[in-house]
Amino acid sequence: MRDNIGENRIEGKNAVLECLNAKRGIKKLFVLKSLKDNKINSIIDDLKRTGTIIKFLERDELDNMAETRAHQGIIAEAEDYKYVEVSDILDYAKSKNEDPFVVILDEIEDPHNFGAIIRSAECVGAHGIIIKNRNQAMVTATVVSASAGASEHMRIARVTNISKTIEELKNDGMWFACADMDGTEMTKTNLKGSIGLVVGNEGSGVSRLVKEKCDFIVKIPMKGHIDSLNVSVATGILLYEINRQRCL
Repeated sequence: MRDNIGENRIEGKNAVLECLNAKRGIKKLFVLKSLKDNKINSIIDDLKRTGTIIKFLERDELDNMAETRAHQGIIAEAEDYKYVEVSDILDYAKSKNEDPFVVILDEIEDPHNFGAIIRSAECVGAHGIIIKNRNQAMVTATVVSASAGASEHMRIARVTNISKTIEELKNDGMWFACADMDGTEMTKTNLKGSIGLVVGNEGSGVSRLVKEKCDFIVKIPMKGHIDSLNVSVATGILLYEINRQRCL
């Protein structure tokens, strides 16, 4: 009988470790029978002490259960991912005595792109990510894997209306940069202070209504024959430019 663990699965050594490090509870652990790995043995020992159910499976059983192709012989059923409120993101920035640095995603639908953006945002020290609660990838096993476990440390808030959220945050003193190929080059734009980067859908970009709420539009200078980048790559570049300016 195949175990069905739904959306709360975590796949791969690093992702499961980051889940544990972030104190997100694990209900069950599924491990490849023949696996010999010190890192996974350490995970098993830690979870045995908490009474977590641990099952050892054959490779075909684990492959059938996996959502990704990178389970590395270990899959966990975790507790529900805990989304936060927008106010929690601002409070976190305040606790670090830093100007808020947030990323707003306007309907990023591909889970690999979402995961990669989370990873970049966590690496540059962004305080949180804000997403829509529909027409948007949520935190699933694929997203956790693509983020290399960074999703376990990133504060992610879901909202109904991106435009309204931007308005509210602007009232709190934040500025918003919209990523678009028709904008001003990022290095020629002041991206310091309380800043939010708004990134749009893989195909259609940032919606008109959301773009109108932003204070300025920024682009990445392009010199090759191809005039566009994958959205997660572009977001990573823009995040590092914001981080560079914030560190000056």
